[in-house]
Amino acid sequence: RNATRAGLEHARSFAAALGQKGLLVTSGLALGVDGAAHAGALDAGFPTVAVIGNGVDKPYPYRHRTLSERIAGEGVIVSEYPPGTSAKAGHFPRRNRIISGLSRGILVVEAGLKSGSLITARLALEQGREVFAIPGSVHNPLARGCHHLIRQGAKLVETVDDICEELGGWWTGQNEGNPSSVVMHGPATENLDSREIAVLEALGYDPQSTDDLCSVTGLPADQLMQSLLLLELQGLVDSAPGGFQRIA
Repeated sequence: RNATRAGLEHARSFAAALGQKGLLVTSGLALGVDGAAHAGALDAGFPTVAVIGNGVDKPYPYRHRTLSERIAGEGVIVSEYPPGTSAKAGHFPRRNRIISGLSRGILVVEAGLKSGSLITARLALEQGREVFAIPGSVHNPLARGCHHLIRQGAKLVETVDDICEELGGWWTGQNEGNPSSVVMHGPATENLDSREIAVLEALGYDPQSTDDLCSVTGLPADQLMQSLLLLELQGLVDSAPGGFQRIA
């Protein structure tokens, strides 16, 4: 939230370049790097996903109300909290698990050693996602979290190509310049992880309850809902009275 000018510029430029490569930027709409990443994607003409820790009718932070409106119009705002829920400190670590769960990889632009970004990175590792970090000056306290992640095995990133190279196992770049076709409009099932494939295969074209899906897939409810949300954003499933159904 207290990013340097260089950190904000990195967030903007990487978000724009990732959009051009056909990747969809997901972040948390917080002040600092989050907001810069969302704005960088939008300003370059690409959609973005914001995961928030409050109800969608309670703009937070208030300084991002205009940015929030842009995201709602040109991308997606995601919240697990019902309308009317105000932002609370405890909501944001929980929100981070959704950010990492929706993502193929997490890029940490700037982070102190006690940054919430390190929580997101840890969750990403637990969920089998890739973790990337941009190095910084040894004199910058906001680079220490990134350096810590790199020492722990995160991929050191200098350019967007470093990210694309690491993700090459599932992403072929065939939708370069059109992130909506990668994320929103039904990618091939080989681009899904094993958990998402299991959920998709368990779904039919008639609504199924989450209880039934938990039973069939063996997934706990939180992991099931993460997978359903990702599949819904990808245009493969839809919510319906009685549960969820496959649409592609």
